[in-house]
Amino acid sequence: MAGKEEVRESQEFVYRISTAKEWEELQKSGSTFGGDLDKTTGCIHLSKLDQVKPTLKNFFTGMENLYLLQIDTKKLGDGLVYEAADGSNFFPHFYGPSRSFSPLPLNAVTKAEKLTLSDGQFSCDLLN
Repeated sequence: MAGKEEVRESQEFVYRISTAKEWEELQKSGSTFGGDLDKTTGCIHLSKLDQVKPTLKNFFTGMENLYLLQIDTKKLGDGLVYEAADGSNFFPHFYGPSRSFSPLPLNAVTKAEKLTLSDGQFSCDLLN
């Protein structure tokens, strides 16, 4: 997105909080353009591991049937950009080659785990 501050980071993995419907679509078709927010902004919203729990708390409270997808950053190439959300937090966004808003490919997903909700906290093995 023009005008947003960007940084280069080298993380091995980034994470996608996915609805069951999106995860099913991804497995069936081999790719996904994400949800309404992703389609509106022209990028797939991702998180670094330490950003997953706050993102779940801020945007997914009360939702069920969520999955956490571990994404291999090498498979996303230069379509993965880290952008400032609030001046200090840089979140990974996947635009695709030349910022063409490409779908997230299934072959970039290295693990998928169903998130469980207990006492208001989401958890799965990837978060432990």
